[in-house]
Amino acid sequence: MSFEIARSGINAVSGSLEAISNNIANSGTYGFKSSRANFSAMYAGSQANGAEVSSVSQSLEKSGGLLNTGRGMDAMIQGRGFFAVKDNSGQQVFTRVGIFNVDKDGYVIDPTGRKAQGYAAVLDANGRPVPGAGLGALGDLKVPTGQIGASASDKVRFSGNLSSDWKVPGAPGPMPAFNPTDSTTFNSNITTVLYDSLGNKHDATQYFVKTGPNAVQVRYTVGGTLLAAPVTNLNFDAQGKLTAVPATTVNVPLTNGAAALNFAIDYTGTTQYAGDNTTLVNNANGNAAGMMTGTSIAADGSIVATYSNGQKQTVGTLAVATFANENALAALSDTSWEANTETGAALFSRPGSATASQLSTGAIEQSNVDMTGELVNLMTAQRNYQANTKVISAENEMMQNLMQAV
Repeated sequence: MSFEIARSGINAVSGSLEAISNNIANSGTYGFKSSRANFSAMYAGSQANGAEVSSVSQSLEKSGGLLNTGRGMDAMIQGRGFFAVKDNSGQQVFTRVGIFNVDKDGYVIDPTGRKAQGYAAVLDANGRPVPGAGLGALGDLKVPTGQIGASASDKVRFSGNLSSDWKVPGAPGPMPAFNPTDSTTFNSNITTVLYDSLGNKHDATQYFVKTGPNAVQVRYTVGGTLLAAPVTNLNFDAQGKLTAVPATTVNVPLTNGAAALNFAIDYTGTTQYAGDNTTLVNNANGNAAGMMTGTSIAADGSIVATYSNGQKQTVGTLAVATFANENALAALSDTSWEANTETGAALFSRPGSATASQLSTGAIEQSNVDMTGELVNLMTAQRNYQANTKVISAENEMMQNLMQAV
C-alpha cells in the first residue's frame, strides 16, 4: 500500500510541475494568466489512499502588468473582461491580448488574424458616422477604408474683443464708403477658410467697422468679392457685452460646379472692452476629401480613424465580454479562452460601462506570472517529489530485508 500512496504522491507532484513549468514558460506571454494545481486527499472508505490533483485553478481575476507601447491600436483592459475574437470558421473565443491591426479589407484583427468583435458605427445616408447616435450592431468590427468625402461648411464661429478704443473711420470728418482694399475704411478684419461641397477652399473675410460708441458693423467678402448682403450690426451695452446675438446667414453662389456656400455666423461671446482687439475663436466646420491615414483605440473602445484632411471620426467600438463565472473559462492555444455552460453566456458591453472595465490605450497587458513565487513553488514540488521517492526507496528496502529473513 505504501508503494501506491507514494506513487500517487509522485503523480500529483508531476501534475503540479506541469502547471508550474507552464507558468514559467509563459512569464513573457502577453495576456497570460497563471494557473495552480490543487491537491486533494484520496481515501478508499476510511483507508488513506494517497493524493491527487483534483483541479487546476486559473488566476483570471489578477491583472498582469501594464506595458506602454505607444501604439494606437494596442489596448489593455484595466479590470474585468475579455476581448472577443472570431476565427475563419466562426468560432468565438476570448482573449486579454489587446494587440490589433486593420487588414486590407478593413477588418480589425488580432495578431493571429482573428476578427475582433464590436459595435458598428451608425452611418448617415452619405456613409458617414452619425455623432452621438449610439452603438450599432454587434459583430465583426470593420473600418470603412478609402477616402472620406468632402463636407461643405455651414457654420462659422467667431468670438473676440472688438476694442472700444477704436475710432470711427474718417472721424472727425465724414465716414468714408467701405472699401475692402482700403484699410482706412475699416478697423479690423479676419479671414476664415471655408469648404464647398466639392472640397474646394474659399477665404471668407469679415471686416469690422466701428459706426458709433457701442456699435460695430460687419461686412463680408468671399474669395475677394464684396457681398452686398448681409451687413451685420453688433450692438453692445455699457458693460461691453452684446445686447443681442444677431442671426447672420451668408449665401454665396459658386461657378465651379459646387453647391452654393450657405453658412451661418455665430458671434456669441463677442465683447467690446478697452484695450487690444483679440480673437478667441475663429473656426468653421466642413472639410476637403481625404484618405484614411491611420486608426487608434480610445479608452471607451472607440475605433477612431484619422484622415489626410485632418478629420477624425469614430468608425466602430470594441466590445468587452464579461461572464458570471469567468473562472470556468477553458484555456485554449493563442492565449485564449472558450466559454461553456459553467461560465454562463458572454455579456457584451462598451468598455467602461456596465461590468466591463475601461481600456488603457497605447498599452498591452503582460503575463501575471509571479516568477519569484513560481520558483519557490518549483523548489517545494522538488522536495515533495524527493520525499515520495524516499518512501518508495524505504519500502523497497524493507521488502528486501523481509525476503532475506525468509
